[in-house]
Amino acid sequence: RTMTFHGNSYMVDMKYTIDNPGTGPVRISPAMSMNNTPFAHGSTTSRYLFRGPALYVDNKLNQIKPKKLADGPKVFQGDVSWVGYEDNYFIDSLIPLRVGNHLVTIGGTASRIRTVISEGETTLAPKGSAVYPYKMYFGPKKLSILKKEDHNLAKAINFGWFDVLAKPTLWLLNYLYGYIGNYGVAIIIVTILIKAVFWPITSKGMRSMKNMQKLQPKVAKLKEKYKDDPSRMNQEMMALYKTYKVNPVGGCLPMVIQIPLFFALYRVLMAAIELRHAPFMLWINDLSAPDRLMIGFDIPYVHGIPVLTLLMGLSMYLQQKMTPTTADPTQAKIMQFLPVVFTFMFINFASGLVLYWFVNNLLSILQQQLINRQVKATA
Repeated sequence: RTMTFHGNSYMVDMKYTIDNPGTGPVRISPAMSMNNTPFAHGSTTSRYLFRGPALYVDNKLNQIKPKKLADGPKVFQGDVSWVGYEDNYFIDSLIPLRVGNHLVTIGGTASRIRTVISEGETTLAPKGSAVYPYKMYFGPKKLSILKKEDHNLAKAINFGWFDVLAKPTLWLLNYLYGYIGNYGVAIIIVTILIKAVFWPITSKGMRSMKNMQKLQPKVAKLKEKYKDDPSRMNQEMMALYKTYKVNPVGGCLPMVIQIPLFFALYRVLMAAIELRHAPFMLWINDLSAPDRLMIGFDIPYVHGIPVLTLLMGLSMYLQQKMTPTTADPTQAKIMQFLPVVFTFMFINFASGLVLYWFVNNLLSILQQQLINRQVKATA
């Protein structure tokens, strides 16, 4: 076995040479194996992301949840680009270089996973030898590095259904960082750009909600008048909306359109290694970790004060106060608790994601103020 290490690369060149010193042919079935134990969770947020064995075969990424191995080994056969073990930030992988199909068997337990890649049977002639070349990549799941190393390693960066939106967003973050040198500021600029793109349709939705609020007294009267005739009540309400040129779903549609982009950005900010140990300002020295302001003594569960998360919750509360209220009292009560729910939900999320949500809330507050003034001026 020969291994070659490179000082400027995470890639290791490796080749196995099998000799037959005998006088007769020998049948061999060479195979390479990897044994992996789970990577330690780097942060609380990494628990929500994939961690386990993976391989790229026949131009398709396969990620196997370790608990699925309890049902038995998983077997794959085809044109294998690489096999490996990954988490949200790092991957160790084995890359077969011989042309042709390979058989891959992944088994073991969630605490110890064994991956075997078989070259198939062959006959080694007397005094003959066979060489099996491989490459091994042990390093970060950074798109620029993986693309440079090739072998389809870049496919290991998988943002799921939102890949088509997430990767351009990641590219934009890296592009801005190249000029600014601060990923926190880059996140703020990306948030502003996204808000600017959706500003027209969001404004339209906010106006629709404001106009709907003005119609609530008339809607309430119709509901009371035709409470025993639902069909007639719906007809009258549709006529009311038509008269005042109000779309009952106009306030929701802009939100729905933005959901895919939000989840794409969510995936990027949760999983991009570029944010790992990336400082922003003041107490936020790692945008991939929850924000904590340490005050000299330990606070149970949170350890420090999640200042940015609390500010995010406050901004969400202020935004909600400015947003037109719904006529449904039950729904109104639920909405009142949303800032509290989101604050607890985000308390252990990456501070980069919290920063995005906080800035987005501030921009939404500004936009709602402008809309409220416009509606009031035209009333």
